[in-house]
Amino acid sequence: MKKGFLMSLLLVFVFVMTACSSETGSKEKDGDKAKLDIFSWWTGAGEEDGLKALIALFEEEYPDVPIENAAVAGGAGTNAKAVLASRMQGDDPPATFQVHGGAELNEGWVAAGKMEPLNDLYEAEGWNDKFPQDLIDMVSKDGNIYSVPVNIHRGNVLWYNKHVFEENGLEAPTTFDEFFEVADALKAKGITPLALGDKEPWTATHLYETVLLGVLGTEGYGKLWTGEIAFDDAKVVEGTEIFKKMLGYINEDHASRNWQDASQLVANGEAAMNVMGDWAKGYFVNDLKLAVNEDFGYTPTPETDGMFMVITDTFGLPKGLSNADDVKKFLSVLGSTEGQDAFNPLKGSIPARVDADVSKYDQYGKDTMEDFKSAKLAPSLAHGSAAAEGFLTKVNQAVNIFVTQLDVEQFTDSLTSAAAELK
Repeated sequence: MKKGFLMSLLLVFVFVMTACSSETGSKEKDGDKAKLDIFSWWTGAGEEDGLKALIALFEEEYPDVPIENAAVAGGAGTNAKAVLASRMQGDDPPATFQVHGGAELNEGWVAAGKMEPLNDLYEAEGWNDKFPQDLIDMVSKDGNIYSVPVNIHRGNVLWYNKHVFEENGLEAPTTFDEFFEVADALKAKGITPLALGDKEPWTATHLYETVLLGVLGTEGYGKLWTGEIAFDDAKVVEGTEIFKKMLGYINEDHASRNWQDASQLVANGEAAMNVMGDWAKGYFVNDLKLAVNEDFGYTPTPETDGMFMVITDTFGLPKGLSNADDVKKFLSVLGSTEGQDAFNPLKGSIPARVDADVSKYDQYGKDTMEDFKSAKLAPSLAHGSAAAEGFLTKVNQAVNIFVTQLDVEQFTDSLTSAAAELK
């Protein structure tokens, strides 16, 4: 009995030691390397292709570093940001994550002490003169740089169906007066003038911010976020009135559509125009197989010629990682000309670097790259660059109510009240 017990105990010991030995051997086999989980919300056409191209380039350069595409689906990162917040607060950060340059980065994760500065990486890679200074400022706080921009999106773009405009003898509008003249002509023909898909409220906020930019200009628009111009200022109210008038020309089913659905209306010719960032170009070309300047055209939103509503996707280095050196390797690829030129033509965006290969981009890309060099930049509110998340949440709620009720006074009061978040 005793001998049998000892034999059983010995067998258990041998089993445990074998398991431990096997586990250790497995870890040694992959070099004890933690996996690089690249966290983003890029799961749609174009953006997913761009991310995969970027990851493939990294794997080619660093085949010994395990990497994982940890994207979370959801328009404008709504779902991904919730998952990210949970992970960051639980001290379980991803290796690196997508974050918009500006307030979303600086007033969010940097202010919370969750990010490592990247000044040394910028110096080592020679990036300080490869990204525009205004852009570096958007990813910096208190003299330190905290993320690497992979792209530039333009938010103030009016897309239009070329066939609908040509068949009706119309020109793309460049002013608010022209917009309403075109909209009336289209409405008289039974064509929805402006497509909107505000199933997620950020899309209506996106439209509103382009109107404010057109009315206020980049300088006045920037003063909204510093409190130098109040939301009950006469010019802001004028912008709200224009926004209200625009909403009189949208599709009736706007609340049940997302931005892709709204773009689809323009592609089909059921609607003539849509105001959306230039990820819409990626959708038109990659998903719908439309041709630039043949099936669809583009122009800055009314009154914003020479201005550039900038949205930049960036990636940084969270604190507390065991594989920080590997993360920097990924960031070095992401910030390289090869990385940016692999990613952006598929995404529909333009490179953040000023020395990218122009020949790799279509005519929209070439035009936008040229505009970016000379245009006055304005940070996007709808995409987290102009103001902190708490304020943006309240603006989205107010816009959502306004689209339904169209009460300018109530909307102005709501924005004025929400502006306390800016102080």
